[in-house]
Amino acid sequence: MIFTSGTTGEPKGVMHTHNTLVAANDPLPARLGITTDTLFHMASTLAHLTGFLYGARLNVQNGATCVLQDMWDPAAFVEMVERHGITYTSAATPFLHDLLSVPDLDQRDMSSLVRFCCMGAPSPPAVVRQAKEKLPGLVVVGGWGQTEEGLVTIRIPGDPEEKIVETEGFPWPGMEIRVVDWEGKVEPPHTEGALQVRGPFLFVGYAERLEMTRELFAPDEGGDWFDTGDLAHIDEDGYLRISGRTKDVIIRGGENIPVAYVENVLYESPKIDSVAVIAVPDPRLQERACACVVLTPGATGYTFEEMQGFLAEKGVAKQYWPERLLVLDDLPRTPSGKIQKFHLREQVAE
Repeated sequence: MIFTSGTTGEPKGVMHTHNTLVAANDPLPARLGITTDTLFHMASTLAHLTGFLYGARLNVQNGATCVLQDMWDPAAFVEMVERHGITYTSAATPFLHDLLSVPDLDQRDMSSLVRFCCMGAPSPPAVVRQAKEKLPGLVVVGGWGQTEEGLVTIRIPGDPEEKIVETEGFPWPGMEIRVVDWEGKVEPPHTEGALQVRGPFLFVGYAERLEMTRELFAPDEGGDWFDTGDLAHIDEDGYLRISGRTKDVIIRGGENIPVAYVENVLYESPKIDSVAVIAVPDPRLQERACACVVLTPGATGYTFEEMQGFLAEKGVAKQYWPERLLVLDDLPRTPSGKIQKFHLREQVAE
């Protein structure tokens, strides 16, 4: 039993079996070039799925070595790469962002590090492009998954750049994904809808929450499609692109605001280090959008007008612009680095 990280609310006990966990790790060697000579690294807590699957189990399952870092520090990680010759690490996107922010990174020997598997949260394209510039020998193989089903999709080394940068990758063998509308009808390619998953990595239920488990499995086709709570679209080649969470959807006067899209654009601002766009209550429009940002080190001030000007420059439709800006010292996160938007909503509500 592994608990969800609690990014949208109370953590839930996710029940896996030995088979679901072995299945989740089984395809990685062939797709990512893992051998007994691979030297893994893990800095995420082993009590969450990323640390458990790819820090406690993946190396054992492949007869390889793993270096565990008990407290994340990007400068210490760089030293560990140089000292041990680490080749592969798995972590949430903020860890990659921190690595790229190490001041003397261009003077350090990072040649052994060839794989950074980004998981736990969508990877902003701006961060992936920055990684390619700063560490040309490193391939960022971002993927998408949840505690309930491990890593479902992943970018494939050698994919065209638009697939590497703009998508969350292609499903693992045996895993299936689909996007449906609010009535459960399967949507065509490039149409946003609710993301559902089925396959051998899927969990067997929530501990002591039978009704919740039943509610999240679609009743059609044997009831084996799990509703992930994510919004997404799938392209004609079967590659996934996450666009937000169903609970993160901001509906402003009847207009749906694409949260992940707005966040990804704001991540391109040289002044912004981290960003989360959240809904705030409004008596007339029901909801408005608020951008919560943390500035990059050395950045002095960031105004609402600057944000509007940047979004206009990037061609973002005006109805998608956040109507409030909150500059914070930090964003509330889980131990694995994911932003806890429900805490942000509470903070803004106060």
